[in-house]
Amino acid sequence: MHFMYKQIHPPTGIEHCVYAHFFSWEEKNLILAGVNYLHVYRLSAEQDLVLPDGSLKSPTPETGDIKTRLECLASFSLHGNIQSMQAVKLAGASRDVLLLGFLDAKLSVVEYDPSTHDLKTCSLHQFEEYDLRSGHTINHHLPLVRTDPDGRCAGMLIYGTHLVVLPFRKEISSDDVDSAGKSPIMSSYTIDLRKMDEKIINILDIQFLHGYFEPTVFILYEPLATWAGRTAVRTDTCCIVAISLNIQQRVHPIIWSQANLPFDCYCAAPIPKPIGGVLIMAVNSLLYLNQSVPPFGVSLNSIADSSTNFPLKVQENVHCTLDGACYTLISNDRLVLSLKGGELYVLTLVVDGMRCVREFHFDRSASSVLTTCMCMCSENYLFLGSRLGNSLLLKYTEKSSGTIIQAEEKSSGAPSSKKRRIEGVEQLASDVKEVENVDELEVYGSTDNQPGTLIASYSFEVCDNIWNIGPCGQVAMGEPAFLSEEYTSHLDPDLELVTTSGHGKNGALSVLQRSIRPQVVTTFSLAGCMDMWTVFSAPSTSEETTEEEAEGDKEKEVEPGTETDVKGSHAFLVLSRRDSSMVLQTGSEINELDNSGFSTQSSTVFVGNLGNCRYILQVSPSSMRLLEGIKQIQHIPVDLGSSLQSCSVCDPYAVVMSAEGQIMMFVLKEDRLTGGARLSASKTPISQTPRILAVSTYRDYSGLFTSEAPTVEVNTEKIEKTKPAEKAPTFLPEEIDDEDDMLYGDSSANLPRATGDFAAEVEQEKTLPKSREIKMTSWLLISRENGALEIYTLPECKLVYSVKSFPLGQRTLVDSGPQFDPSKSSTSDKQQNLGEMPTVKEIQMFGLGHNRSRPYLMARVDEDLLIYEVFRRSPATSGAEMNSGHLQIRFRKVSHGLILREKKAQASRARKAAGGAGEAGEDEEEPPDENTPPDHTQQLRYFQDISGYSGVFVCGPYPHWIFMTNKGSLRIHPMGIDGWVTCFSPYHNVNCPKGFLYFNRKSDLCICVLPTHVTYDAPWPIRKAPLRCTTHFTTYHCESKLYAVVTSSQEQTNKFPRIQSDDREWDYVERNERFVYPNMSKFTIQLFTPSTWEVIPDTRYDCEDWEHITCLSNAQLKSEGTISGFKGFLTMGTAYCMGEDVVARGRIIILDVIEVVPEPGQPLTKNKIKVVYDKEQKGPVSAISYLNGLLVSAIGQKIYIWQLKDDDLLGVAFIDSLVYIHSITIIKNLILAADLLKSVALYRYQEDLRVLSYVSRDLKPLESYAVEYTVDGENLGFVVTDRNKNLIVLTYSPEMRESQGGNRLLRRADFNIGSHVNTMFRVRCKLEDPSAPGQRNQAALENRHVTFFASLDGSIGYLLPIPEKVFRRQQMLQTSMISQLPSPAGLNPKAYRTFKTFQPDLSNPLRNIVDGELCWKFLHLSTMERTEVAHKIGTSQDQIVEDLMEMDRLAAHF
Repeated sequence: MHFMYKQIHPPTGIEHCVYAHFFSWEEKNLILAGVNYLHVYRLSAEQDLVLPDGSLKSPTPETGDIKTRLECLASFSLHGNIQSMQAVKLAGASRDVLLLGFLDAKLSVVEYDPSTHDLKTCSLHQFEEYDLRSGHTINHHLPLVRTDPDGRCAGMLIYGTHLVVLPFRKEISSDDVDSAGKSPIMSSYTIDLRKMDEKIINILDIQFLHGYFEPTVFILYEPLATWAGRTAVRTDTCCIVAISLNIQQRVHPIIWSQANLPFDCYCAAPIPKPIGGVLIMAVNSLLYLNQSVPPFGVSLNSIADSSTNFPLKVQENVHCTLDGACYTLISNDRLVLSLKGGELYVLTLVVDGMRCVREFHFDRSASSVLTTCMCMCSENYLFLGSRLGNSLLLKYTEKSSGTIIQAEEKSSGAPSSKKRRIEGVEQLASDVKEVENVDELEVYGSTDNQPGTLIASYSFEVCDNIWNIGPCGQVAMGEPAFLSEEYTSHLDPDLELVTTSGHGKNGALSVLQRSIRPQVVTTFSLAGCMDMWTVFSAPSTSEETTEEEAEGDKEKEVEPGTETDVKGSHAFLVLSRRDSSMVLQTGSEINELDNSGFSTQSSTVFVGNLGNCRYILQVSPSSMRLLEGIKQIQHIPVDLGSSLQSCSVCDPYAVVMSAEGQIMMFVLKEDRLTGGARLSASKTPISQTPRILAVSTYRDYSGLFTSEAPTVEVNTEKIEKTKPAEKAPTFLPEEIDDEDDMLYGDSSANLPRATGDFAAEVEQEKTLPKSREIKMTSWLLISRENGALEIYTLPECKLVYSVKSFPLGQRTLVDSGPQFDPSKSSTSDKQQNLGEMPTVKEIQMFGLGHNRSRPYLMARVDEDLLIYEVFRRSPATSGAEMNSGHLQIRFRKVSHGLILREKKAQASRARKAAGGAGEAGEDEEEPPDENTPPDHTQQLRYFQDISGYSGVFVCGPYPHWIFMTNKGSLRIHPMGIDGWVTCFSPYHNVNCPKGFLYFNRKSDLCICVLPTHVTYDAPWPIRKAPLRCTTHFTTYHCESKLYAVVTSSQEQTNKFPRIQSDDREWDYVERNERFVYPNMSKFTIQLFTPSTWEVIPDTRYDCEDWEHITCLSNAQLKSEGTISGFKGFLTMGTAYCMGEDVVARGRIIILDVIEVVPEPGQPLTKNKIKVVYDKEQKGPVSAISYLNGLLVSAIGQKIYIWQLKDDDLLGVAFIDSLVYIHSITIIKNLILAADLLKSVALYRYQEDLRVLSYVSRDLKPLESYAVEYTVDGENLGFVVTDRNKNLIVLTYSPEMRESQGGNRLLRRADFNIGSHVNTMFRVRCKLEDPSAPGQRNQAALENRHVTFFASLDGSIGYLLPIPEKVFRRQQMLQTSMISQLPSPAGLNPKAYRTFKTFQPDLSNPLRNIVDGELCWKFLHLSTMERTEVAHKIGTSQDQIVEDLMEMDRLAAHF
């Protein structure tokens, strides 16, 4: 058996975050890492200045109500999971570099490459020598990367025992010749920490300290380990040590050590100067250590009093535990702590005159997401990254509580009359005084040299979030709640996925659908329509437009149908047929216009608005008409030697192109006297040879289209744009660096300044972001037959950019410079290339995203879609000769993996007959269907404000929506539900507000709206229903079309079970008020309706105390009450978890969903639940399923089969199994049971004999997570995922010798997914292809199933069985792709996907699974690279693309 693995939803959890200068010194970016992805965000607070109709709004004065948001600027995927990430500034660099740590002991240094807008690898460091492992085969230690705060070196702890030191060069001066060519990173070396004077083992945390002359490493470790149950004998086992690194001599003396710290210390936080030292967090206490002063510690609850002898003060009014807490510094004496329950505390270090920490002040500020990582972003912003919920960007504002401890005023915004608010003031140092008058401070000197601390409380507000669907505990498939009946006739069922997400108060259900399902308002049948447009009419009150407005403040860029509600709706809908046109007036009804100024006797090429939507331009094959309303103002016959074929409008310019590639430009001119307007032809000094294939006009708002070389001024303007609007005058010495030098040209910026100056500067900064003006410029793009792409200015038509060989699709497009003259380049060698050059069918340029500031170039080349994003060219890459009036931009190809081709049935058969020659099929194509539009019709349709979203719709055989909101991510969603879409137009009308129209191949005109209950700005359209408690299981109950969801919530408890008695009796424990009581989970099951995701009233079943629900199934059991003889029951297994001294028992609970008469006005109350059976079993019920109407359950080590009769379970058969079975899957009469430690076993039930027998099992130990079947025609495989993130396929092959007559299941394939998988589900392959309805898929006839899985990181993928021939081809493709593509961070894709074990295994990895992530990158290669790769493999490009398309369409579910 051979398989293709493909990830179809990227991981969404965030594990690491860092705030650094990623692109350049001018702006700082938030860099996030999750699994193997890196995302770069910018904090942006711009106003919406571009209105939906393309006109500009003047910036309003700062109101403060604009929320700062995260805008995604770049995403990169790596071939390895990022375990640790830090940013550091190297000498002589023009931006920060990132240090990425990978298992087992790899360190990659990467930075942004401005010439390709991609990552480049600076250096690679690998330390996986056998000696460093010291004989261990298993490595449990993650590599920890840390950087010196002064940027002198970085350290990485590997294998838990060795410290790698990576020294950095000091400043590279220009006159120092030696260091000119050298790398800023010097050679690394390792220190064995066990060989130091003190034996350093069991390291808990490692940090670099602030304020030491040489880099100093601080290590928290536990030489003799203990645990909570042993503290009576051995306690206070933790130690610390600080090592000074002399990098030149490579000597490292210990300069400070201390022992006997509490045993539950787990992390250290270095405190910057002027306080210095380190804060050590333990579970129950908090300690501050400094080399020069005695330690200070507080206990956070009463457990610390009994578990440690370390001298601790009691922290008043705080009782919490710090396990699982994250922290970040927001100033040099304040930290924000996020506890494991999501509570946010601001911790202030209170110092005395000697800068000695005397007290901690906790302020509980907010309750937020359960945090995995956090960092501070610019002033007053905090980012919380999470694996267990949506990651958040918070803004914090200081509400001064006004208690000054030792009189220091830090915040200029604090009120002058101060009140004491802190409890226990009398314990403070004696000179606490109230400052009645702020002037006093100014008399006695600036605030910098006064000791003391101002206590402030903070308020937090959420500014933005990043969606996260992980961890996906269990996925259920169900029917979509809203599906228009036009789409219900398909062979394939329509499914949506519901997954359990989050944990604790972040618990939620995520409802996912991969494709877009429009909500149909109505449909008409209109035969033979090839294209359509919607346009506005002139406003009825014909107020005089001023000249400037008419000169084109409005953008009618590609698609004229854009407007706001105020403007009202579209007035006309124009449909074009082969030889006639039809004009419909769209009011509250749609009526055909008989006599109007529109031309209806011939087909229409283009219709659009000009002059602020006042006029309508209609282009026919031989003439152009200008209309005002339905009145024709002007008629221009146009003869360019052949009929007109396309037109592109950029108000007030219109460019038309004929079928033979002649172009002509018209300009709309207002007539001042008559108040009318006319089109006048203008000269276009553009060479007509080589032949022009496609033209497009573009209006730019981004400011990137400029010929000035990017100078510091431009960059400064860019900062001002990207600085968040709200700045508070907090004082952060360590934040002021080169950025300020550049901003203010003030070389003394690094010196501390008085608060007043700082505030003044902040004020100046506050007004800057709003001063960025958006200028509109117009451009013309032309694609020629010889492969040149040229950009001209409008209206001068001056060539400002030209790219050679554009259709070949290189990864980066660069300007071939002014010296390249396209007219002369058609020399003989170019002529022979014309045959190989793919033909450009359409080019379009769009401004997407916020204020349309992200220009994208999209082109249809042959059958593929190329998408390029524009990025600014850096000064380093632009030489002097390039600057002569040409645009300072480059284009980077966007990897989208879309295959938009039509599936051709005959062609592929002819190809097979011709022995895969590739070209043979081309001659035998069917004659074009009359509903198939000609190739030159515009298929990339821009839309603005369809249900609030803007973007591009891609028509064609497999239509897609491309969205970009102000979050900055390009989101591409398929819409295969109605097959081929021939044309599309936005449509805003009373009956269809902010909707759209499209034609399918059946000649139906569908009027639709985009459903708004889902968010489209996510990898898949998503709807998240928050439940605010942990979700464990969900299942779909088909009969009632409801979902059953198992949730649990935590309650504090002071009772525990009495050990001696068999009955359940409780002992109650009373402790003092500072004791932290344990939590108990309370489990419940509830029914939800998928239409609104509300709980159905009175359908809740609560479990008993300490009773956990371990499994849930919608079991189809025998029932006399139904026609089929089966009925679905919600069946749960539970276990009582009361500790090791009480025998574990469990219950089987069977619930029936019954229909009753609903209460008046409450339609949801028509369903109730009825308990059919709930009896205690002999052991914990750990897994449950059903087989032929019987119930199968795993209880302890036994598997039982039951029959439900008269509301009781009667035993049918049982068998003993291994250790602990946690999941069971059943197909026909085969039972696959997954064991906790002993892999999987296969059992068979024979109904006629009522016998349950053991068949075979996998003899190798495996800590299995989830099991499912894979079906490939006659072959059945068993898919298992395990603790090491592997995926293994086993088969039962008794005829093979290795299986010992069928006693062993054989491992046939293995693969490493890189994420833990807890849930899998199986769907039959798609029967029909969206691009060719009615045509059955080959694989569907062969009965193949695709096995999907969802991971704990929020990713979704599939495993698809493929024929061996395809597998061999794709495997060779994978091998050549590894060498073809650059490996970011130097990682090996093959090593990433290799089966990983804890113990060395005596067998080789079997592989047999192709990595689809690599194979799909074939589509990202340029044409020459594709041809080369296909040639190496010995096949054709088309064959490879067809293979990929076949697999893509087979798994195009949901």
